[in-house]
Amino acid sequence: MLPDLSVFWVIFFVVALTVIVDRLLLRPVTRVMQQREQAIRSARDLAEQAASRAAAATQEFEQRTAAARSEVYKQMDDMRRVALERRQELLAGTRAEIERTVADASARVQAEAETARQALRQDAESLGRAAAERILGRKVS
Repeated sequence: MLPDLSVFWVIFFVVALTVIVDRLLLRPVTRVMQQREQAIRSARDLAEQAASRAAAATQEFEQRTAAARSEVYKQMDDMRRVALERRQELLAGTRAEIERTVADASARVQAEAETARQALRQDAESLGRAAAERILGRKVS
């Protein structure tokens, strides 16, 4: 039994359509999907590289920031130490000046007191003579 010729035509058209669909639709779609998949892979690789570079840059930034912060703290400590030394020098100089001033004032007060004592002694002697002369009514030698 021989099949009808229409069966052969149907088989021919199915095979032809299969070839046409494969060449015109399936292969280009498959090629586009592979290209997209490759583009996605390369984009991921680029993103991972960028992320690793960003992490390295962040780490370098942190290291430089820490170094700069350390340097600033060191400079602040140096400035504080210099300021404290300058303060000590100023205090020592001021104390020495005050001590000199107090010593000069004390010496002046003692000199003035001695001058006042001598003046009082002389006044006391002259008053004593004057009183003795009045009491005795004559000049005392």
